[in-house]
Amino acid sequence: MPQDRVTVVDHPLAGHLLADLRDAGTEPERYRTLAERLTSVLVLEATRSLPTVTETVQTPITATEVTRIGRHVVAVPILRAGLGMLSAATDLLPDIGVGYVGLERNEETLQPTEYYYKAPSLDDASVLLLDPMLATGGSAAFAAKLLRDRGATDLTLVCIIAAPEGIERLTQSDPDIRIVTACVDEGLNDVGYIVPGLGDFGDRLFGTF
Repeated sequence: MPQDRVTVVDHPLAGHLLADLRDAGTEPERYRTLAERLTSVLVLEATRSLPTVTETVQTPITATEVTRIGRHVVAVPILRAGLGMLSAATDLLPDIGVGYVGLERNEETLQPTEYYYKAPSLDDASVLLLDPMLATGGSAAFAAKLLRDRGATDLTLVCIIAAPEGIERLTQSDPDIRIVTACVDEGLNDVGYIVPGLGDFGDRLFGTF
């Protein structure tokens, strides 16, 4: 695993929230809340290295220097499961831009294809690609290339869990991408599910079992 490209958020709160997301008994309403809270922890880490600028503001007492984020940030969830992570990003960064990538699998080639794309300019922006599970890496690699082709130069995948197979595929196809996750799991089973995993994140998020 490319240690310099992958950040595992080793924080007690991240582990606590992930434990309830793994629990098969967690109901969709609570699942959505947990996903948002854990995404907040991950986005805080993903934005740690954002450039800053210094400004002067007037407090009720005196003028003082402050720091602000010095680069535009754009969050791009992969539909539909990535929607469960979006509100955490917009709550933390009210000025964030938002885009959407819709992918589906071609039944003949079994490869992902784009059915929807809408995003603000990605030029000179820090782009957060939101996808809760990095399994085989096919969808993430496809989406990353899509964003690169549209101008993204600073790109980070924020995912709740990842499989080693997905990390390998994504970092081979995009050596400059960063990955921020709460856990790297054991691997994939024979049908491509992450083990121990979370099950189907989208189904659990929206209650579409």
